[in-house]
Amino acid sequence: MAVMMKAAVFVEPGRIVVQDKPIPEVGPLDALIRITTTTICGTDVHILKGEYPVNPGLIIGHEPVGIIEKLGSAVSGFNEGQRVIAGAITPSGYSNASLCGFHSQCGAGTKHGWKPLGGWRFGNTIDGSQAEYLLVPDAMANLAPVPDGLTDEQVLMCPDIMSTGFGGAESGGIKIGDTVAIFAQGPIGLCATAGARLMGATTIISVESIPERASVSRLMGADHVVDFSKVDPVDEIMKITDGRGVDVAIEALGLQQTFEAALRVLRPGGTLSSLGVYSADLKIPLDAFSAGLGDNKIITTLCPGGKERMRRLMEVIASGRVDTRPLVTHRFKLEAIEEAYDLFSHQRDAVLKVAITP
Repeated sequence: MAVMMKAAVFVEPGRIVVQDKPIPEVGPLDALIRITTTTICGTDVHILKGEYPVNPGLIIGHEPVGIIEKLGSAVSGFNEGQRVIAGAITPSGYSNASLCGFHSQCGAGTKHGWKPLGGWRFGNTIDGSQAEYLLVPDAMANLAPVPDGLTDEQVLMCPDIMSTGFGGAESGGIKIGDTVAIFAQGPIGLCATAGARLMGATTIISVESIPERASVSRLMGADHVVDFSKVDPVDEIMKITDGRGVDVAIEALGLQQTFEAALRVLRPGGTLSSLGVYSADLKIPLDAFSAGLGDNKIITTLCPGGKERMRRLMEVIASGRVDTRPLVTHRFKLEAIEEAYDLFSHQRDAVLKVAITP
């Protein structure tokens, strides 16, 4: 008889509930980790609302911190009892996409075929981390030991939010002395702000109307915070830049309105780095796009994953150069995750991220 665990399961649009599920069997290349802390992502809310399709019965979540419970027979270099994280993106390391350097698009190797977003498996194509236990595939490519002295909450942003936010700054090609605008200061936008500062941007303009998020934005490195509920953000950003525009605009919300505004504040030859998850078709206005002749770039980023990415992000945390602890605003037990989803999906009580502990 299977040994059971508690898990947050997608039932149908509008319903993610805690159910009993079997603890996974461990294959040769896998690792079973006992979850100590995980969280809810905006993408999970898209799943909850039915805006991103997954199979009913799937365990949701893709941001795990935990302890190795059992290692597959072919896994070496790790020990049971070791504290680890795994990225939201779990590349195999041997697929065509991985070997081309695009680990995020890995497609889960030959076993599952290739599809866009293929490297995102947890809570998408396989069971995820909002549970007492998580099966990590291709463990040697994906497990990253947590340095001594770092708490679960310090590294909780590394699997997705920090990797994605930093990825948006990296994809944008920010250079020393750049001016950067970041649209929306949710968790990913805040990490994009921190990433822009690390990469050398010297004028960072964030766009946010919620006072608590504006305050954290300044902690993360914003020099100016534009409240879009009081002023037109495009006009205000052009004033701040003396009409020059920004070198890089990062869109971190996933709406037509913010995407278009990000395009409109670019200098000639500037880059729009898109991080938003869009649930409807985007339109590119003719004037904002300079009729296709503005020498602009539009680039998208899916959260970089794999163990080396996780190691680097934890080194950033350990160095003290970025502190993501202010992003964790609420804490829940796994049994109360439906309450956590309700709070997070409705963005009540100035929530940024919730820490979920089994």
